Amino acid sequence: MTEELLKERKEKLWKVMQDPLYSPMKIKELSVLLDIPREQRDELREVLDALVAEGRIELSRRGKYGKPEILHLAGTFSGTAKGFGFVTVEGRAEDIFIPAEKTGSAMHGDKVMAAVSPARTGRRAEGEILRILERANETVVGFYQKNKSYGFVIPDNQKLRQDLFIPQGKDLGAVNGHKVVAKITEYGSERRNPQGEIIEILGHVNDPGVDILSIVRAYGLPEAYPEEVMREVAGLPDTVSEEEMAGRRDLRTLPTVTIDGEDARDLDDAVTLVRTPEGYQLGVHIADVSHYVKEGSPLDAEALKRGTSVYLTDRVIPMLPHKLSNGICSLNAGVDRLALSCIMDIDSQGRIIGHEITESVIRVDRRMTYTAVNAIITDHDETVMQEYSEFVDLFMLMKELSDILRERRRIRGSIDFDFPETKVILDPQGHPLDIRPYERNAATKLIEDFMLAANETVAEDYFWRELPFVYRTHENPDPEKIRRFAILINNFGYTIHMQNGEVYPKEMQKLLTKIEGTPEEALITRLALRSMKQAKYMPVCSGHFGLAARYYTHFTSPIRRYPDLQIHRIIRESLHGELTEERIAHYDKILTGVSVQASSTERREEEAERETVKLKKCEYMSGHIGEAFDGVVSGVANWGFYVELPNTVEGLVRVNELRGDYYIFDEEHLELRGEMSGKTWKLGQKVRVIVTGADRLTRTVEFVPEVEW
Repeated sequence: MTEELLKERKEKLWKVMQDPLYSPMKIKELSVLLDIPREQRDELREVLDALVAEGRIELSRRGKYGKPEILHLAGTFSGTAKGFGFVTVEGRAEDIFIPAEKTGSAMHGDKVMAAVSPARTGRRAEGEILRILERANETVVGFYQKNKSYGFVIPDNQKLRQDLFIPQGKDLGAVNGHKVVAKITEYGSERRNPQGEIIEILGHVNDPGVDILSIVRAYGLPEAYPEEVMREVAGLPDTVSEEEMAGRRDLRTLPTVTIDGEDARDLDDAVTLVRTPEGYQLGVHIADVSHYVKEGSPLDAEALKRGTSVYLTDRVIPMLPHKLSNGICSLNAGVDRLALSCIMDIDSQGRIIGHEITESVIRVDRRMTYTAVNAIITDHDETVMQEYSEFVDLFMLMKELSDILRERRRIRGSIDFDFPETKVILDPQGHPLDIRPYERNAATKLIEDFMLAANETVAEDYFWRELPFVYRTHENPDPEKIRRFAILINNFGYTIHMQNGEVYPKEMQKLLTKIEGTPEEALITRLALRSMKQAKYMPVCSGHFGLAARYYTHFTSPIRRYPDLQIHRIIRESLHGELTEERIAHYDKILTGVSVQASSTERREEEAERETVKLKKCEYMSGHIGEAFDGVVSGVANWGFYVELPNTVEGLVRVNELRGDYYIFDEEHLELRGEMSGKTWKLGQKVRVIVTGADRLTRTVEFVPEVEW
């Protein structure tokens, strides 16, 4: 039986098995009832056994096939440091709780089959791991602890709940205090630790750079490029030739600038702007990486594997080798560069009334920074304006258009989550000198506005062409999460309007406008973000909830994001009339895989970046033990509450550190309340805390309230 036929028969038979008339029943009885000849019973058994393997039906001890009394679901297991975990099932709104004694040998990230008991009223569904479908962890990165004749690797990832046992002779000479990479040889069980052997010693835990290197290894981030990739890169040019420029639109006479952070190296977007009788002509010019990275080449395969560049606190792991990312593809000032340009005609109300997407050649006049541009358009700093005098009018025109585009997005309901990211300042040895919020300014918003306009324009153009494409999608929030969010903000006196259990972007935007400038702004903004679904890449255009956009893609960063490179390739073929039926069929076949890979590597990058920042925050706060800081309660749980400081560091106040009373957790209002005193600790509450601990291994910071000290 072919795989397609098996799949078709499984679906048909599964629908039949939902009818109590056919379930439960032995194969002989079932074949008679379904009028299946005796000689085809083996085929029926094959289909039934496939459904049993998937957990969709079960085979009883009496040999009867039927609907499972307990639902069997496949999903991804997420472990916790306390031993219990959760199984996330695609398409299911709520995770399944797995008690510690029912996790079996499952490790964080494993694909598992879980037996799920019906949820009691008001309680989360609970289950048990039946078997492992796919292992997520082949290696463990952690701290080595040696005993007399054996040792253990204590995982850096606290969600890997068990230490890894290292037998005698399998430690590669590691000693106490080494950070190591160990290969798992046996996965153990809930009663027996997994077992492995050390395959790499990263260095001593206190050696400079070992902490970040541990995260690089833990997330499987590729560093060195394969030899065949570097051979291919060696053959690429360092400059743009006349032959390469032939047939392209020559935009080198237009005043052109890049605007990026001071430490940016890969400059993949440049902008031009001129006033027109109708309003403005905005040019967004993106490095034409697809000209150099050919589909199917070793360089392309490696770029797809990496999916994205990874920006850690002390290093960048680029998607493309430096000769491309910092060289021929980087839009450096004063040199000719190949680009893919989206040139938009925009009226005075911010409507895009015409556009052209074209291959071009550009030459950047000035490499600008957000700081310098902001000094011109916001602060009107005379010294900076004098330094860039020939571009001041251009930047003021850009600010004018940016305000119009932003207001137009506001009117349609686009949500602007404006809270600070973390900026970590390191010394040459990689130790944190300072932790501070990285604030957006008018210049960063200006570039965001222009890139959003280009992304939406390109997405809408190729949607209506009905060609294969990769879109950036953001689904509507889960109604249950929004309901919980509504309860939380009600504690602060705010409401959010829901219609048929759903919320519209404009409602969320109205709320964020109301809280602007209030003490609870950062907290409610973060809670709102947590209530949203995660954006992802898809070959289907289903819209972007956060931006209130019907059409959206990622077009503007092909040096550091593979989906951008992928759609550039499609656009170039379209411009050259090369999208034949064969090529369209080819893209239809590969784009789902590309989208899944890109979404997966993006999540990996985000998690790795988050972990390095948490690590450096702990290291920084370890130098401030005993010091007092003002903060705000950012989270509450039955084990304590979290406090966020103005520098973005978050730490835990454990409930057993709260003296003089017994505190009970009120889940509905997310607060801890003292039984005798009635004193509460709740979201948004201001508190002064003292730093009592900072553990770099667990990446946690601990506080106590100053009054309790």
